Amino acid sequence: ETSPYLPAPQNVEIYSYNFRSVLRWSPVPVENGSVLYTAQYKTGFYGHWSGMGCAHTPLTQCGFPPEMRRRRWTFLLRLRAELGALASPWVLTPPFVADTNTTLGPPRVNRVSASPDSLLISLSPPFTPEPGDLLQYRVSYWENSTRATAKELSESKTLFQIGNLKESTLYCFSVQVQLKIYSGHLLEGEQSAPECHRTTLS
Repeated sequence: ETSPYLPAPQNVEIYSYNFRSVLRWSPVPVENGSVLYTAQYKTGFYGHWSGMGCAHTPLTQCGFPPEMRRRRWTFLLRLRAELGALASPWVLTPPFVADTNTTLGPPRVNRVSASPDSLLISLSPPFTPEPGDLLQYRVSYWENSTRATAKELSESKTLFQIGNLKESTLYCFSVQVQLKIYSGHLLEGEQSAPECHRTTLS
């Protein structure tokens, strides 16, 4: 006997990495038929629900459309399952603000040039900065033989130098990005995998 009740989707979450955001969820299991899903959003200051471009979709995720790529806006999302004429209750997400709720990946290390006493490092940010973004790169570096004595420096440039190094010595470094957001807080990115380079002989 079929129940007239369709359960709501479970594990509904917003996954956001480098300001690319996706609503995703677990499929609703049913005996027969295929469940479809509809996702909608509204902003914190406009009470009307709008479609996200994912209405009656068989997929279990929905990417944010261009009009939702505003990093400072507060978004509320909701999702329901549909099977024929049946519809589940809506599942609401907590408020989402990309500027505080995204995860920033590590910067990309493009090039490292070694000299006897320094390493010159060229980086790219993990996402395309918007006008007015204030980015800092925090670099930890250490002599390969001793991780305990790691030093740090912060740079706002994507090309910078780690100086006062010993010649013909292997040094390792790891970088993370920090984005200053409008509230004055820093959004800290993930550390890059350590990379090691030997200074040259003078």
